[in-house]
Amino acid sequence: MVSAPHDDAGTTWPPLPPDALARAGDGYFGWLDHIWPAAGCSHPVRLAGDLDTVDTCTGEVLATAPTSAMPDGVIYKACGNRRVTVCPSCADTYRRDAFQLIRSGLTGGKTVPTTVNRHPAVFATFTAPSFGPVHTRHVRRHTCTDKTRCSCRPDPCHARRDLPTCRHGRHLVCFARHQPGDAQLGQPLCPDCYDHDHHAVWNNHAGELWRRTKQAITRYLNRLALARRLPPVRVSHGKVAEFQARGAVHFHALLRLDGVDPDDPAAFVPPPAGITAADLDEAVRYAAAHITCTTDPHPARPGGWPIAWGDQVDVRIISLSGESVSDAMVAGYLAKYATKGTEVTGHTSRRLHAANIALYAKPDGTHTERLVHAAWTLGEHPGFESLRRWAHMLGFGGHFLTKARRYSVTFGALRAARVLYRRTQTPGPEQPPERFERQADLDTETTLILGRLSYVGSGWKTTGDALLANTAADQARRRHQAGREELAHELHLSNTSQQAA
Repeated sequence: MVSAPHDDAGTTWPPLPPDALARAGDGYFGWLDHIWPAAGCSHPVRLAGDLDTVDTCTGEVLATAPTSAMPDGVIYKACGNRRVTVCPSCADTYRRDAFQLIRSGLTGGKTVPTTVNRHPAVFATFTAPSFGPVHTRHVRRHTCTDKTRCSCRPDPCHARRDLPTCRHGRHLVCFARHQPGDAQLGQPLCPDCYDHDHHAVWNNHAGELWRRTKQAITRYLNRLALARRLPPVRVSHGKVAEFQARGAVHFHALLRLDGVDPDDPAAFVPPPAGITAADLDEAVRYAAAHITCTTDPHPARPGGWPIAWGDQVDVRIISLSGESVSDAMVAGYLAKYATKGTEVTGHTSRRLHAANIALYAKPDGTHTERLVHAAWTLGEHPGFESLRRWAHMLGFGGHFLTKARRYSVTFGALRAARVLYRRTQTPGPEQPPERFERQADLDTETTLILGRLSYVGSGWKTTGDALLANTAADQARRRHQAGREELAHELHLSNTSQQAA
């Protein structure tokens, strides 16, 4: 029997599993170095096959390394899932990349010139229309400092003096003052009156509505520029989709106004001085109020469903001084929601198919079960197949984070920079130095590694492997966090001393 380990402070930890003890013996650091790219991942992908080292100049295969000669006989690759409920470690990496991607489009950096911080920009929120009354929590004026932990007194949910009832005999009133996290929030007052079909179809066509809205904003501003005899302008955006508690998707969009260089369309050019952030604000509100579209005919709706934005459209001007909303606030807000999905609605399934649809879709079930059933049923008709494909996302099939081509850096560039950093960073105390003896620049490498790999499985081979890998990754994250806090402290002291001088 292995005794429970303890530290100098006297804290007793539970005994390690036998497979973890066996792994922690000889060869542990070699195994840890091998799995390090996936350490911390909840469900790493295991790949097996051969790795060929190829000369980039001649195309000659210099060497071949089979994975059978490596620890465990496989290569571990992080799953890369962006959803925090699926893999917290990969979602945290995605969130940090999203923050850099969004903020670089506001302040510059990451190959984006710093002159973009003088471009007018707004932060807009586009919501879905009403498909029926639902339980809500409305606060007229927030006095709390953090709305995510709001303790303000809300208004009654749906207070009515006449106590109306629907055709199903349910009262369409609610006098409760719902608190955050209340299970009733987002649920219809009458599930049978709620238009679940229209809701699912709206989610499915929200991307097309956004595309038309973005075009309308640009055209509105260019008509304004033409009337003022100014050169044309362009609107670049970064956008994140978020699910409300009722299961309707809405968009948070950062819209930046740019100029256009006819000789170099990819250049970051400031807009003409005659077009301001107030004009961009007006263009967004105009487009949100006037742009609509109609779906193709469907047997359930021969005339098609109308697709339009809801009445609640919020537009705020972004200021680097934080007068309205700051760049860091916007980037952090969008990055946070980029790692979420349908969890807020209580639905967390993966892609659905005929074998498991009955577990999640019921015509007379809960609100989310009815939405899934509507998406699956309507998706039987030709032209609406994407509803069935994205039934697990309540009909929404778009990306959760999108951006204009010329807004900022790409995720691929951020990942390449991270690979370069990992190859050239100073080795930590638990890693052998030879792990970091790599090329200093990815662009100057003279050899290329090509993998002929096949999928073996997902997840760690044993519970002990998962424990050791995640523990090592957690220790590395703690060191990085301590380093960031120390740098922030030094920066604060430096700014304080400069102000005192």
